[in-house]
Amino acid sequence: MHALRDVTLRFPSSELAAVMGPSGSGKSTLMHCLATLDLPTSGSVFLGGTEVTGLSHRQRAHLRRDRIGFVFQAFNLIPTLDAYENITLPQLLAGRSADRGWLDRIVDQVGLGDRLHHRPAELSGGQQQRVAVARALAGRPEIIFADEPTGNLDTRAGHQVLGLLRAAVDSYGQTLVMVTHDPIAAAYADRVVFLNDGQVVDDFYGPTANGVLERLKHLDGRVAGERWRTESARLPARDPEADQAAVHCPECLRRTSHRLGRLRSAWRDEAPPVPAPRPPPADEAAQVQRRFRQEGARLGPAGPPEPDGDWLPPLRGDPAEERAAPADLDDSTIPPPPKPATHPRVDTGGRVTAEQLLERIRARAAAPAKPTSISGEDEGAFPPPTGRGSGGSSGPAPGREQRWS
Repeated sequence: MHALRDVTLRFPSSELAAVMGPSGSGKSTLMHCLATLDLPTSGSVFLGGTEVTGLSHRQRAHLRRDRIGFVFQAFNLIPTLDAYENITLPQLLAGRSADRGWLDRIVDQVGLGDRLHHRPAELSGGQQQRVAVARALAGRPEIIFADEPTGNLDTRAGHQVLGLLRAAVDSYGQTLVMVTHDPIAAAYADRVVFLNDGQVVDDFYGPTANGVLERLKHLDGRVAGERWRTESARLPARDPEADQAAVHCPECLRRTSHRLGRLRSAWRDEAPPVPAPRPPPADEAAQVQRRFRQEGARLGPAGPPEPDGDWLPPLRGDPAEERAAPADLDDSTIPPPPKPATHPRVDTGGRVTAEQLLERIRARAAAPAKPTSISGEDEGAFPPPTGRGSGGSSGPAPGREQRWS
């Protein structure tokens, strides 16, 4: 499998080019080969007049440090250095002093004049990406590669970074190659290169956001059609007579029948068992008949008569059942009948019902009242209550007769 196949591209100076395509189309592989991070297995890569595929590992490292700039999606800032030290780090590693005038111009362009002495943890995502852009521009490289520069930014910060990249191309004549999935970011470019399955399928100059969307919409269908035609051309031509002979071949029919039989057997073995149907629920008449048969078996041949529709067998202890029982029946197995209630509260669980209470009230109301006067002989047995407000003195209040009913 080839990540890139028959790719031939040229990026002129002072141009912003965007590379787009679905995931796995070869965008990152193309950028790594152009930036000398990877070497192609065949073909050549030129930076200006230098063929980078023939350089040693050390020579490629010096070329990346001096002539190529990078803007990564994850910023890749040194956390222990402040913004100014991160911007000037490539020049410090090369043993060169930074151009102060050019550096001030870049810092003023990215708007980080008041944040130069802050570390990356003290900066927002948009500010960190602006530090990365300033670091890429500080060395005045021949070309800058930006891998999803707005992937980790919000809309506002993303537009600010894209404006900086566009200004670097227009104001400083910088060459920039940007890999992106965003049609709006691609609209900032001068051209858009579309990749799919490691091949260049379109090269769109003067892009707009709507134009990029339309190209992406038709890209998958067109590439799928080309792939189908390519694969069809590789297949051998089919002979209709051979196909017809194969259909009527006895050996083919026998093999097909054998495969179908094996499939049926496998399906029959793996198929879940069919559950047995449940018996229908017994209705009330069936329950009565079952109970009658059980009672008849217990009572013997001289059991109760055949039941009619509304018949239910008598409860145990019923005198009618005792008279109909045979002589050999063991009476010890039959519980005695319950005793009749002798108190009106027995049937109510110790509570008087409303009907019983009303009957008592009516009976008491119908009975004549029998007032009784207390004589002197009964005063000891029935002491009169203490008069209210009499200071605790006993005896009836003056002028009032004490009566009890």
